[in-house]
Amino acid sequence: MISRYALPQMREIWQEEEKFSLWLKLEILACEAWAKLGRIPPQALDTIKKKANFDVKRIKELEDEVKHDVIAFLTNVAEYVGPASRYIHLGLTSSDLLDTTLALQMKMASQIILENLDKLIEILKEKAAQNKNTLMMGRTHGVHAEPISLGLKFALWYEETKRNKERMIQADKNISYGKLSGAVGTYANLDPFVEEYVCEKLNLTPCPVSSQIIQRDRHAQYLSTLAIIASSLDKFALQIRLLQRTETRELEEPFSHKQKGSSAMPHKRNPIICERICGLARLIRSNSQAALENIALWEERDISHSSVERVIIPDSTILLDYIMDKFARVLQNVAIYPENMRRNIDRAGEIFFSQRLLLELVEKGLSREDAYRLVQEEAMKCWQENADFKHLVKHNPEIGKYLKEKELDSIFDFQYYLRWIDHIFQRLGIPVRSS
Repeated sequence: MISRYALPQMREIWQEEEKFSLWLKLEILACEAWAKLGRIPPQALDTIKKKANFDVKRIKELEDEVKHDVIAFLTNVAEYVGPASRYIHLGLTSSDLLDTTLALQMKMASQIILENLDKLIEILKEKAAQNKNTLMMGRTHGVHAEPISLGLKFALWYEETKRNKERMIQADKNISYGKLSGAVGTYANLDPFVEEYVCEKLNLTPCPVSSQIIQRDRHAQYLSTLAIIASSLDKFALQIRLLQRTETRELEEPFSHKQKGSSAMPHKRNPIICERICGLARLIRSNSQAALENIALWEERDISHSSVERVIIPDSTILLDYIMDKFARVLQNVAIYPENMRRNIDRAGEIFFSQRLLLELVEKGLSREDAYRLVQEEAMKCWQENADFKHLVKHNPEIGKYLKEKELDSIFDFQYYLRWIDHIFQRLGIPVRSS
């Protein structure tokens, strides 16, 4: 993998200067290929390589006149090169230049995203290991279910992020294709050697077959992968937001010393970073829908996809890079409140031991239906009367027929819920440590 420090920052990948630099590099490589085939004289190639240059401002001036960005670029390059410029863009069509360059830009963006994923994977792995035995309430439908550990929650995110890395590697592989096959993909005015030469130099694979363009299912997969990664970050950030609610306050995103939460209420500590992540994830998902719409084009090509891609691909990669960085910072500095976790567990009045009690009664010979009825009756009293579940169970004479007091005491054991945590962590490859 290329080091991030050897790459432009994400936003710079999509700047005009970078795009035109890649266009020029591709055009010169195509000239080299033609020269190897004897189509361009060596002297002309030398002139092109020495003099070829561009000026962004001048290209924009020309584009205002000709209404075509590639023609404006080629005209500007010709102003630097002189007569030898007639060999530039030989046999090519605009999409040969545009699509192959776009593949390079998306590959560069992939490397940054993959490095972000690696960073996030390491943070989650460490957080999972640190909090392996930090007991907290597991919730389903927003209601107390059974205890879990905070480490298990982080481990769940860790494994999902690893899957996202696998998806990103595959999306990067699938977008790493170039094409220099002419106006309708037939190489009518080209030689396949030109495509092969240029793609090899750019570390791309020639498309096995193309029309005027690289087919947009590749780009749709890429944008869909970005959307899945963003959706995972949305999920993780949403969980932190839910656990930061005043009534819960088990986790809290960082709040700096001079930070203000509200213009009206000085007490506020709002999860604004996590909310921002959730909001921007919606944009990335909506962009993936536009990428899917771009797959269906008229015959060998129309340009209905072109204007869309100039927005959705830079925006999605930049936004994802941004929210990945933000979430990594949140995660590194998230406040964890184990005492609140235990207090919230205690608020349930030990009602969450209901399933274990149910199973013990079944083990003693009751039908599941009768055992469920007995346990649910006491659980409903616990909800309605804010009573202690263990106390209610111990004073239920029908339950007492099957379970002695000592047996009942053994049921109400918090560590029971964590007895397989080490097994899960070992399966995930997360170091098992005491905490």
